[in-house]
Amino acid sequence: MKNFFFLPICILCSNLLSAQIPANIQSLLPKGTATYPDLPYASDTLVKHTLDIYVPKGAKNAPLVVWIHGGGWRQGDKFGDMENMKTTFNAILANGYAVASVNYRFSTTAIFPAQIQDCNQALDYLYKNAQKYHLDRDNMAVIGFSAGGYLAALIGTTNNNTVKAFYHDAQKPAYEIKAVVDFYGPSDFIARIGSMSIDEGIQPSTSTALLGAQPLLRPDLAKTASVTTYIDKGDPPFLIFHGDKDQTVPITLSKLLDSYLKLAQVPSDFTVVKDAPHGGELFNSEAIKNKVLLFLETHLKK
Repeated sequence: MKNFFFLPICILCSNLLSAQIPANIQSLLPKGTATYPDLPYASDTLVKHTLDIYVPKGAKNAPLVVWIHGGGWRQGDKFGDMENMKTTFNAILANGYAVASVNYRFSTTAIFPAQIQDCNQALDYLYKNAQKYHLDRDNMAVIGFSAGGYLAALIGTTNNNTVKAFYHDAQKPAYEIKAVVDFYGPSDFIARIGSMSIDEGIQPSTSTALLGAQPLLRPDLAKTASVTTYIDKGDPPFLIFHGDKDQTVPITLSKLLDSYLKLAQVPSDFTVVKDAPHGGELFNSEAIKNKVLLFLETHLKK
């Protein structure tokens, strides 16, 4: 009798878990992908402290790509950017890599450094629970889009430093990032000042909302939060994409990041996406997919 009741209950639990992944995202997954939705990575019940894990069929020790959504640090969720990047998202899983997609707190409820604390805490959870979810904790990359690209890049450049404020308990986790893929993320809040108004009025910019102060008035905060502040020769390789028609994040910020990385002798590949605005369908291409896969194949062991 135990076995008779156990099987239907397990099936029901499995279906309930699957139902937490939206249908439009499920349709992007290769057949047989194992899903682990809404995992709490912090010791609380905040929705913004949850992540999803997608593991390729039959994987036992899959290299991990951590997916960080955009949204100006004040909107979006862990499913963000997947449909716009469906070709690349599907191909990552189809080629044997696991994906973990992370929620993080918005600037509307917690200003910087809450967002980088959350991402680091999520990575620490993945590292400590890698065996449970069939992940290779020694082969982890981060990929992010816009605000998420910034967070991915900041994780990459600070991974070999100890910036206590960037960790929720001021303790640096043990994980090591092997590669960073940055899609049109703002890399330097000082450099971004040139494209901002001297008086923002009642509607603060996304940068001001993130930092809790206008970068022009608090350049110290702007420097502390900038990816470029922490670049050194010990950083992981970077792959950077940016559209030349981007009117949200100046393409010069990605070029600046690429230049700083190369000056520090960090491998960096900067791709200008012709006619592309800030995100959108032009990034969902075979060429970009192939470039991302080659980058992961080069820097993550399978």
